[in-house]
Amino acid sequence: MKRTLLAFAAGCALSLALVSTQAAEPRTVTVARGLQNPWALAFLPDGRMLVTEKTGRLRIVAADGSVGAPLAGLPKVDAGGQGGLLDVVVDPRFGENRRIYWSYSEPGDGGNNGTAVARATLDGNTLSNVQVIFRQVPKHSGGSHFGSRLVFDRSGALFVTLGDRFSLKEEAQQVGNHIGKIVRITTDGQPAPGNPFAAGSTGAPAGALPELWSYGHRNVQGAALHPATGELWATEHGPQGGDELNRVEKGRNHGWPVITYGRNYGLGTRIGEGETRDDVVPPLRHWVPVSIAPSGLAFLTSERYPGWQGNLFMGALRGQALLRLQLDGSNKVVSEERLLTRLGERIRDVRQGPDGWLYVLTDNADGRILRLQP
Repeated sequence: MKRTLLAFAAGCALSLALVSTQAAEPRTVTVARGLQNPWALAFLPDGRMLVTEKTGRLRIVAADGSVGAPLAGLPKVDAGGQGGLLDVVVDPRFGENRRIYWSYSEPGDGGNNGTAVARATLDGNTLSNVQVIFRQVPKHSGGSHFGSRLVFDRSGALFVTLGDRFSLKEEAQQVGNHIGKIVRITTDGQPAPGNPFAAGSTGAPAGALPELWSYGHRNVQGAALHPATGELWATEHGPQGGDELNRVEKGRNHGWPVITYGRNYGLGTRIGEGETRDDVVPPLRHWVPVSIAPSGLAFLTSERYPGWQGNLFMGALRGQALLRLQLDGSNKVVSEERLLTRLGERIRDVRQGPDGWLYVLTDNADGRILRLQP
C-alpha cells in the first residue's frame, strides 16, 4: 500500500511539473488595432511591421501603431474557410534586396486551390517584381488545412509548411506530392541544397520530391528556428486532441495519419495504427484529450522578461491563450504556463520584436497587435 501511494505521488508530481500554476499575468499594451483577422506579423528593419489579414490584404503598421492602406499588387487570394493570406517574412538580406515573401491559398482551375508562396520587392509602401515562386502540388477543392508558416534557416533557405488539405490526409505519407509536408526551397523556389531527397541522395525513397524536408504532417501553423541548434521546431494541429510540438527532423516521417495521439471527431475512435512507432519521430509535447489549436511559435532570446530567456512561446486559438514552455536543454519541455487567458481572444501569431519584446496578434474582426511587458 505504501509503495502504491508513493508511486501515485510521484506520478502526480510529474503531471504538475508539466502544467505549472498561473503566475502574474504580463501587462499587455495595444500597439495597433482595427485589423481584420490578422494572420501573421513580420518586422521591418526601420521599426515598421508587415501584417497579413486572412481576407487577402497586406498592410504596413507604423511604429506608432497607425495602420496603413492595403498594399496593391498581390496575386489573387482564395479567402475562404481556413484559406486566405497567411504568413509573411522578410528576407534576411532585406537591406540589400528589399524582398519580402508571403504564403496564401491560391485559386486554381475547377474550384481547386492550394498553398502558394510569392515574393516581391518592397519600396516604401509599394510592391514591385511580384513573382509566385512555389505552388503546392496537387491543388484540391475545399477550405481546410493550408498550413502555412515560412521560416528562413541559417543558410538562407526557406522552410514552407504545407497542410494535408483534410480529405487528402493519406497523401501525407506519400513522398511524391506536397500534401502534409514541409519543404525547403531557395528564394527562387528551387529545391534547396542539402535536402534529404535531392538527386543522388543515399536511401531516398523512389519518386521522392527533392524539395521535401519532412513528411507525415497534418496542419503546421507555427514554426521557428531553435536559437542554439538552428533546428526547425513546429506546432501542428491534431484532430480531436493530438496537437503536437515537434522538432522537425530532416527526411523523417512525423506520423500523420498512421501514428497520432488524436482521435476521430465526435466518435473519439482511434486514427491509424497507434500512438508510437519506431520509424516515426515522436512529438516533444502533445495535448490530449482536448485540442488547444496551436498557432504562432517563437523562442525568446532577449532578457526583457526575468526568468523567461530561452523559453518557447506558442499561441493557441481554441485555447485562447499564449503558452510559455520552459525547456531543459535543447529538446525537453519541463513546464507549461498559460498566459493571457483573461483576454478571451484567439492568439494567432507570436513574435519577438527587434526591441526584445514579445508581440502577439489576436484573431478577431477587430484584431490587435499586443506587446507584452512584465
